Amino acid sequence: MPELPEVETTRRGIEPHLVGANVTEAIIRRHDLRLPISDSIDTIIGKSAIAVRRRSKYLIIDLDDGGSLLIHLGMSGSLRVIEPSLDWKTHDHVGLTLSTGRQLRYHDPRRFGIILHLPSGDPLLHPLLKNLGPEPLGEDFTVSTLMKAFERKSIPIKVAIMDAKTVVGVGNIYASESLFRAGISPKTPANKISRPRLTKLVSCIRSVLQDSINEGGTTLRDFLNSDGKPGYFRQKLFVYERKSEPCRVCGTVVKHAVLAQRSTYWCPKCQGK
Repeated sequence: MPELPEVETTRRGIEPHLVGANVTEAIIRRHDLRLPISDSIDTIIGKSAIAVRRRSKYLIIDLDDGGSLLIHLGMSGSLRVIEPSLDWKTHDHVGLTLSTGRQLRYHDPRRFGIILHLPSGDPLLHPLLKNLGPEPLGEDFTVSTLMKAFERKSIPIKVAIMDAKTVVGVGNIYASESLFRAGISPKTPANKISRPRLTKLVSCIRSVLQDSINEGGTTLRDFLNSDGKPGYFRQKLFVYERKSEPCRVCGTVVKHAVLAQRSTYWCPKCQGK
């Protein structure tokens, strides 16, 4: 699944091609994504994008008429800016042709993504977005917010930081890697972690996500960034999907367990049992 760094990489990749360009054509080959594509999407023809934002793992394309497009890449979705003449692949479902002569094309084998047209209003108040927690790279994500969120939570810390109401965008890969850098076992109850250790965790979450963005995201199965090139952060993972392999720091065998139905990896020496 594309995580926050992959979505941010996509945002940065498509933004220069969309902002200031008019939509001249909307081609919808399939409407049946996780939510049906908005019937009103044809009304964006003639409108131009004025900004491309990200909130959690959602992309927001702001239009010059006050409306917006709300996009989620789902489990296997990707957006690319290509030549409209290129052949459509089997799982290419949407194409927005631009006045620049390029086309924004949405590809999604599993069809679990979302493309909604919001004709008006603040997209951040949409039900999909309004109850989300702070951005991990933003000023609102602090040790104090974590302390407050965790004071009555005895669930494992890895499960806690993957809760989008606590902080957005810390998916399975980045939760495992952040806890490794912070030296915290993923099984530790969230309300048993001291403020100094949570302070380090906040810093590590920020650095892991930023490092992944700098590397263009993590390549996992279907993800490719907006120019079709894979991200390279996967080559730098310390524990994720390295079950029974030696820790890159101390050589101890990496452990694996399932927490809240998600695969979890950690080093028992660097992080504790």
